[in-house]
Amino acid sequence: MKKSDLPHKNCACCGLPFAWRKKWAKVWDDVRYCSERCRRTRTPTKSSKGSAA
Repeated sequence: MKKSDLPHKNCACCGLPFAWRKKWAKVWDDVRYCSERCRRTRTPTKSSKGSAA
């Protein structure tokens, strides 16, 4: 199978597209980031604890 035929997603952090990988076969629906670096530097959610309004 060609890499261009694999499913693609956009990274939630950097916005770049990335393709399906064999190691993500069982958890593809949960994958949001293209790399460990993006996962570690993700922006905090708006409903995080400790935010005073």
